[in-house]
Amino acid sequence: MTNFPADRATALARLADFAPHAGRDYAAGRNYDDQTHVSVLSPYLRHRIITEQEVLTAVLRHHTPSAAEKFIAEVCWRTYWKGWLERRPTLWAGYQAELRKTLDDVQTQSGLRSEWEAACLGQTGIACFDHWAQELVTTGYLHNHARMWFASIWIHTLQLPWTLGADFFMRHLLDGDAASNTLSWRWVGGIHTMGKSYLARADNIAKYTNGRFTPTGLAHHPYPLDTTPHPPVGPVPQSDWINPAKSSVHLITDDDIAATQPDMPTATYYNAAGRSPLATAPIIGEFVDPALTGHGPALADVGAITAWAVDQGAQQLVMNYTPVGPTADGLSGLRAALDAQGITLAVHIRDHDRTGWPASKAGFFKFKAVIPDILRLVADCREPQLGLV
Repeated sequence: MTNFPADRATALARLADFAPHAGRDYAAGRNYDDQTHVSVLSPYLRHRIITEQEVLTAVLRHHTPSAAEKFIAEVCWRTYWKGWLERRPTLWAGYQAELRKTLDDVQTQSGLRSEWEAACLGQTGIACFDHWAQELVTTGYLHNHARMWFASIWIHTLQLPWTLGADFFMRHLLDGDAASNTLSWRWVGGIHTMGKSYLARADNIAKYTNGRFTPTGLAHHPYPLDTTPHPPVGPVPQSDWINPAKSSVHLITDDDIAATQPDMPTATYYNAAGRSPLATAPIIGEFVDPALTGHGPALADVGAITAWAVDQGAQQLVMNYTPVGPTADGLSGLRAALDAQGITLAVHIRDHDRTGWPASKAGFFKFKAVIPDILRLVADCREPQLGLV
């Protein structure tokens, strides 16, 4: 059973409880593998049940930007990852293709299959790793430091394909998204920042689990993965013009549940099967489905969305942007399908993303230069930060 009730009131209450501790307390305790020093807001931010601007607004009521620097950076990491993948979308397609090939290997190589199953079930004999595997399956959540240790052990110690590990996370994490998950696994494996891998160390695990785990036999050298140059950086996506004179309907997706438009007929879309070729953990649907409930009919695909818009007599369908990932994959034919019915698709990109994504070209160090611009948006934040404009 998840400890994340999927409602906005819970998210706002957790934010209010955490915000006073987002400065010195967070900086001092954030690396410890528990939930007492971190916000545990990531599932709500991933689906934008609450928004980045709301979170930053609450934090800056209690702290200066310098005092809350570490937490602000963590909020911005997700923006950076999304922008980085948005400008190199072929990496997501490449991950999916490699994953499908590796899953074929699982079916034909009994040794790989047994090792993969043991890792997913938490039966490797590495106590900390097995604990985290079972915690993830049970709760849909892992502390960020535990995710790094887990991915490192998966790749460098167990020498399992990184795509299978990334898929394991995507099938179980409530906050799993294409950008943060895929690129973080690539980073641990040394194929995001070329030649720079992350190795889990026994002393680091012992320290930040307060001595609960002191593993032995961890890899001391990175397992070499095949690398290819990153694709060229592509353009930053742009918003469409929303024509106020057109009769409009509104589509909410699981990427931005806060984007309500009470003055428009509204429907919802969630690509439940798009995270993985394998079955997604029921716990994810148990989180997302209630969050979307009450926002209109749940539509299964592009055809259903188009038919609904036609039935509503719509001239325009408005929605917030869906970044590279399962939801965007499921909606890839929507613009053409609506055009065929004489309906305009008008997609809006939030100011937070429009500000951050242009800087998502290289490493996070360079991205940090734009964080003051992101914080300047907080002064204009309307609470709740809802809607398309």
